Amino acid sequence: MKNKPPYLLFTLGLLLCLLLFVLNLSIGSVHIPFGEIAGRLVGKPLPKTSWETILIEYRLPKAVTAILAGISLSVSGLQMQTFFRNPLAGPYVLGISSGAGLGVAILLMASSAFGWLLYQGSLGIWPIILAASLGAILVLLLMSLTAWKVKDSMTLLIVGLMFGAAVSALISVLAYFSEAEQLKLFTIWSMGSLGGSSYAQLTGFSFALILGSFPMLYMLKSYNAMLMGEAYAESMGVNISRLRWGMIISTGILAGSATAFCGPIAFIGIAVPHMARLVFKTADHRVLLPGSALAGAIILLFCDAISQLPGSAQTLPINAVTSLIGAPMVIWLILRRNFSKEF
Repeated sequence: MKNKPPYLLFTLGLLLCLLLFVLNLSIGSVHIPFGEIAGRLVGKPLPKTSWETILIEYRLPKAVTAILAGISLSVSGLQMQTFFRNPLAGPYVLGISSGAGLGVAILLMASSAFGWLLYQGSLGIWPIILAASLGAILVLLLMSLTAWKVKDSMTLLIVGLMFGAAVSALISVLAYFSEAEQLKLFTIWSMGSLGGSSYAQLTGFSFALILGSFPMLYMLKSYNAMLMGEAYAESMGVNISRLRWGMIISTGILAGSATAFCGPIAFIGIAVPHMARLVFKTADHRVLLPGSALAGAIILLFCDAISQLPGSAQTLPINAVTSLIGAPMVIWLILRRNFSKEF
């Protein structure tokens, strides 16, 4: 815990993040030279007006969304893995992301199941963001009530999994009664997307990220104590109930907002905190918090670059790319080390 902060690793990570950020702005169906992008970022105008429009209106918001979502999901996963002392805990464990999915499912598919016309494409993406946010808030409130009654952390983890299973069942029922067009809209949303966000939406996403990060920043020492177990943490003066509430609120805001703005994105919350532990070789959350945030931004920018299919007009679903990269990564982590030593 007393090791000096690894400034060199953070510097290299920031440079890699900047490199991937510029790369994301460069590649796509219309190639913009890397050097031109770098020059534009320091104030040099682009030679083509069409490049300026593509960069400012489409690619820049997409790259910023990748950074915000990567940070949100990674920090959520770090908190949950530490609190539950479970290496496979992630933002979806408490059912919050499933709740966001239920909100969107009701919005898009309720007209077939119940005859409710809740969504029209002309309204844009804001209704979907609002529905996902309300769904995540609903599950967050249910989990908060559960945390008030249930004091055992593992029981809370199991209840969260059951909430997720129940919500998935409700989504399946809605999908069964929905029409093909509505089901297609929901399926596309469930694949995840980093594009389509306006600057106003990015402002809201940034505010949610800052708000959701405050509880963890306030309780960093408590999370360090939790590495030795709840009994040790309590002996060190940690209020476990307050920490539990802070974790639920923080992960609810972070994971809920990421799902609302981008759709469900798998494996970032599970895999990235382990990567941060391996790279920074520490369990100190004063290092792991910024380390996981930086690694999350890097990984999601990298996945977004892969999804662009350079030279093609097609774009792969971001959820598919993160799963293809994240699943082998988790398997490798399981095979590489004994998780019991990490916790």
